[in-house]
Amino acid sequence: MSDRSCLAVILAAGEGTRMKSALPKVLHEVGRLPMIGHVLAAARQAGANGEAVVIGHGADQVRAAVELPAGASGRSPEVFVQTERLGTGHATLAARSAIERGYDDVLVMFGDAPLLQADALGAMRHALAGGADVVVMGFRTERPTGYGRLIGRGGTLTAIREEKDCSDEERLITFCNGGTMAIAGKHALDLLDRIGNDNAKGEYYLTDVVAIAHGLSLSVKAVEVSFENALGVNNRAELAEAEAIWQERKRRESMLSGVTLVAPETVFFSHDTEIGADTLVEPNVVFGPGVKIAVGATIHGFCHIEDAQIAAGAKIGPFARLRGGSMVMEKAKVGTFCETKKARIEPGAKVPHLSYIGDAIVGSGSNIGAGTITCNYDGVNKHLTEIGAGVFIGTNSSLVAPLKVGAGAYVAAGSVVTDDVPDEALAFGRARQVTREGRGKQLRERMARAKNKDEG
Repeated sequence: MSDRSCLAVILAAGEGTRMKSALPKVLHEVGRLPMIGHVLAAARQAGANGEAVVIGHGADQVRAAVELPAGASGRSPEVFVQTERLGTGHATLAARSAIERGYDDVLVMFGDAPLLQADALGAMRHALAGGADVVVMGFRTERPTGYGRLIGRGGTLTAIREEKDCSDEERLITFCNGGTMAIAGKHALDLLDRIGNDNAKGEYYLTDVVAIAHGLSLSVKAVEVSFENALGVNNRAELAEAEAIWQERKRRESMLSGVTLVAPETVFFSHDTEIGADTLVEPNVVFGPGVKIAVGATIHGFCHIEDAQIAAGAKIGPFARLRGGSMVMEKAKVGTFCETKKARIEPGAKVPHLSYIGDAIVGSGSNIGAGTITCNYDGVNKHLTEIGAGVFIGTNSSLVAPLKVGAGAYVAAGSVVTDDVPDEALAFGRARQVTREGRGKQLRERMARAKNKDEG
């Protein structure tokens, strides 16, 4: 189908008030990506070389979500506004100028169907290439109540009947309308323009295209897909259902690509998570957007990782948080109850436990003692801490940025370091200990007397 042009018309104009949200429905996220982003991605993977997004409620927010920022690679879809909400057929015609360009295939889909897959769209395009003029996505269910039924005979689809209009016999049909429709470009505008509004709501329904095409002796087919491809989200319960299905798909995909998930049901991915083969992921791990993990890494339990790159053989956690541009390089370690932000942990370096490393470079082979923090924020600006190779930072040290600790240096435990430390130097930044014999006993007795007086 590479020689056939394809326009994807994505309807995103519905209000979705059942979401009980000020956010437009199609911008609610599955796998940390707005639902409409999933639909756009599926269309492009299926070969669409043009996209038209029809928006209405929350138009500015939806437009901002689908358009690429200035300077970004790729293409933005064309955006059209449906000023009046007069049904799905009317919404599709809001993109008239795009359809008029004469694409071979026109795919019409809905922005609230985040589980739609490119393979399903490809099957519909294949049917168009095989001579069909209209192709409808259908699914089978033992509980068809509420869905439009696909009415056909002899392998030809003749109508889509809404349940309220079905006869008793038609209500027994379990082959239901999945929403997405593919139309041969040469017939698209003529069929859409023929849709009438002779119904109780006075609206123009896209589903009427089937009966219209059949009446014109055009070829109308149905392509059967799984229910998941057709799942539309209208409320928070359905959003959670879609998220669960999407996560299960991603987990399976990861395991089949060579990733070990010890307890798959407890690991949560984002739409762009990349994990190399032979990586071990223990239970209760959350991957936010922007995570790339190379081969053979270990992610221990209870970690939260976002906007981070983790190299081969690195070890993370347990109970670690990586965020905001963190890079953990080959065979480095960020351990228990550690947090990194905009930090580069170079090969073989270790941040074993109880540390915060932000706006920092930790040189190769260095060791960061427990309780160490980089004091990167002065209340107004962020500053960089540079730690050279082979450095030892003692326990409970505070490194006040901007600061450079030279290669091979040693910082004594409990230090507050405010000045640069040369290579191979030893730095102390703590008050001298004072010990006074017997004063501990006196202090306890004085505090006890004060307590008894207060209670009396």
